[in-house]
Amino acid sequence: MKIPINSEQTLIDALVDSFPNSSKNKLRKMLTEGRISVNGEIEHKAKRDVKQSDNVEILDKTTSRELTPPPIQKPKNLNIIFEDEDILLVEKPAGLLSIATNKMEPDTLHSRCVDYVKSKDLANWCFIVHRLDRETSGIMLLAFSKSSKEYLQEQFAERSVYRTYHALVEGHLPSERGTEIEWLLEDKNLRVKKVNPKTKSAKEAITHWEVTKTNQETSLVRIMIDTGRRHQIRMAMKSLGAPVVGDSLHGAETDPLGRICLHASSLEFLHPRTDDPVRFETRVPFNPKSQN
Repeated sequence: MKIPINSEQTLIDALVDSFPNSSKNKLRKMLTEGRISVNGEIEHKAKRDVKQSDNVEILDKTTSRELTPPPIQKPKNLNIIFEDEDILLVEKPAGLLSIATNKMEPDTLHSRCVDYVKSKDLANWCFIVHRLDRETSGIMLLAFSKSSKEYLQEQFAERSVYRTYHALVEGHLPSERGTEIEWLLEDKNLRVKKVNPKTKSAKEAITHWEVTKTNQETSLVRIMIDTGRRHQIRMAMKSLGAPVVGDSLHGAETDPLGRICLHASSLEFLHPRTDDPVRFETRVPFNPKSQN
């Protein structure tokens, strides 16, 4: 199906003009799936400029698969959620460091990502944008250039990135939803404790939470954070009398899954190239039935 181009505009705008009743997300998905061609070549970039002389077509899924080159084989120890020329999103397993400490651990999420990008070209590199605690699983964002990394880190610093976590906690919280504000202090050994706001070097930790499922013994909680402090969510749940399952350090008495049940489930931010909001999600690997 050929798309008429009436004036010089971006590809996504041309698609919106042709399909006014379709959402931009649906149209972007067609680009991601390789179903849009420009002058006979698959095009993934929503912000590409097109003009009247360009031949823009929507391909059926069979034709798209034939024209789209086969994906590069992904390494078995890396779960890639999304990748383009600017960013890489992966799912970190519980128990793996985000990046090496001064002990220079050889196997980290970052080292696995570097190995992956270098398998395509030895000149490639990727930069960590943010971190997750070792015990936490879930979405992590990396950038392929220093400028993209800095732009994304500015969003984290300005608290404009929307981060959602899910935690399986022991017992029940005092209400269905709420906000926990604490001041945390991290010592040189990376131990975290709750302190008075006036304590030197103390950092504010703001945690919003909402209960989504419960049974007699546990609750599944959706958590949004404004700040990103070490052990922030685990400390907040402890203060609320419902420690995260498996988190013996902060008072948990059960560990049925052999891990701390905390997962970074979604991440929303502005793409460093297009400045468009993008959102990525992963499946929550536990729920209140996990203990049954």
